[in-house]
Amino acid sequence: MHTAPRDLGRPPRLPRGALRITPLGGIGEIGRNMTVFEQAGRLIVVDCGVLFPEDHQPGVDVILPDFASITDRLDDIEAIVLTHGHEDHIGGVPYLLKHRPDIPLIGSELTLAFIAEKLKEHGIKPVLKRVEATDKYSAGPFDLEFIAVNHSIPDGLAVVIRTAAGTVLHTGDFRMDQFPLDGRLTDLRAFGRIGEEGLDLLLVDSTNAEVPGFSISESDLNPAIDQVFASTPGRVIVSSFASHVHRIQQVLDASHARGRKVAFVGRSMVRNMRIARELGYLTVPRGLVIDYKKTRGMAPEQVTLICTGSQGEPMAALSRMANESHEVRVSEGDTVLLASSLIPGNENAIYGIINKLTDLGANVVHKGNARVHVSGHASAGELVYCYNILKPRNVMPVHGEPKHLHANGALAERTGVDPDRVLITRDGVVVDLVDGTARIVGQVQADLVFVDGQTVGHATEDTLAERRQLSAGGVLTVLVLLKPGTTELAEPPEYLHRGFVQSPESLEAATAALKKALATASERGVTEGEDLEKLLANAVGRSLARTSRREPVVIALVIDA
Repeated sequence: MHTAPRDLGRPPRLPRGALRITPLGGIGEIGRNMTVFEQAGRLIVVDCGVLFPEDHQPGVDVILPDFASITDRLDDIEAIVLTHGHEDHIGGVPYLLKHRPDIPLIGSELTLAFIAEKLKEHGIKPVLKRVEATDKYSAGPFDLEFIAVNHSIPDGLAVVIRTAAGTVLHTGDFRMDQFPLDGRLTDLRAFGRIGEEGLDLLLVDSTNAEVPGFSISESDLNPAIDQVFASTPGRVIVSSFASHVHRIQQVLDASHARGRKVAFVGRSMVRNMRIARELGYLTVPRGLVIDYKKTRGMAPEQVTLICTGSQGEPMAALSRMANESHEVRVSEGDTVLLASSLIPGNENAIYGIINKLTDLGANVVHKGNARVHVSGHASAGELVYCYNILKPRNVMPVHGEPKHLHANGALAERTGVDPDRVLITRDGVVVDLVDGTARIVGQVQADLVFVDGQTVGHATEDTLAERRQLSAGGVLTVLVLLKPGTTELAEPPEYLHRGFVQSPESLEAATAALKKALATASERGVTEGEDLEKLLANAVGRSLARTSRREPVVIALVIDA
């Protein structure tokens, strides 16, 4: 394997006839998938998703790909191709379209319906180009072909990108379920045909590359899900991704079989299931789904609730239920079914919710104690199968953390791909396909872009470091009253604190440090303004770190008496 070095510079000018591939997200992480392809001065984008924040990113709503490298080339973008409707593949689209709303969006029926509804909330009327499996579409110098793939959401597509530089296949997220609930198989015949034609570069899903064998079928989960409904004396509360149509269908079927009514809880869940139902991707028996308010007077054993929050998102319905801040009150006899995978980085939040729900008396069923979820990503056996069918000349693992990328690269090598042509990259690393060979040629900016309330990109790593410091040490404000025109104290300093546990000894030491800093300031001629306040805050902060072993955020306010 050829792993991208850390000291890459800017990429050179793209050679005539070459194809440039630049991932701006999704490599080295599970989320914010986005890859830019350049040919003859024109661009297409495959996916534009979000990454959900972890515990060390307080206050962040979602994380976007970094658009910096293409914001001055928006007019060169022919289209955005969306492989499927999960948030980690479409969630960033509104933020990119705010820069240029008329970029065409190419995708399947359900994918476009999901993104169109999302764009309404942002006041954007998109240009939609609907395609189906086997369709072909020309976008400037890019000839696209779409292939059906099976995933944990209907209507997933892989995309073949044919250019003068060669043929590329981007699998999107996929697996090879042989008994899918909707009967839609990954089209291995099409994969085989592409392999026979000659595949120059394969960008392939890496999420489950470490998992041996083949993933089980969605249909194999039915007995375990039905057992949950059969054995629960109270309500069944199911938490899932709001786009996981297949899993919701299984829950609807099990509820109907046991005589339960179903209510959707949460805006995104209600919206997406309405869309899926209207388009025929969700089969709902008449009278099965009712408004949540109608369940309040029903016997618990007659009710199923389906909500969001399976990843421990703090504002999602399940988290608020666990914290007893939601109108749905979890109680003894209820069963909570977590029907989604555990995304790396969310473990602590999810386990915390499980513990809280258990304390409330619920029986919590999840992937760890029952067969109630199967991943939507190909395991190692399936990936090897695809390598042998496709016989790619070059491989670039995508969609995964570094361990997943390396595991996937090792599988490619075992099937006979030249190790020098297995490229392990990261966000921002630029790859050029020239004369049938893919090479790493440089790197562009691909930072994490934080959405924080109504702001995009204003919160930085420094901002988050300050928030973490606040959460760990609290804040201490020092009011310093000075004699006019001097650096002498007019009165002893006053300390105001929030979240910081102080002792008289530590504050005495802080006062001594502050007096010493004032003397130093006088010697340096620093007698007022931000420079003086910063000097005093640093002195007090260092003192507190020594005496209390805590590092609060220290703010010094200097006032003339």
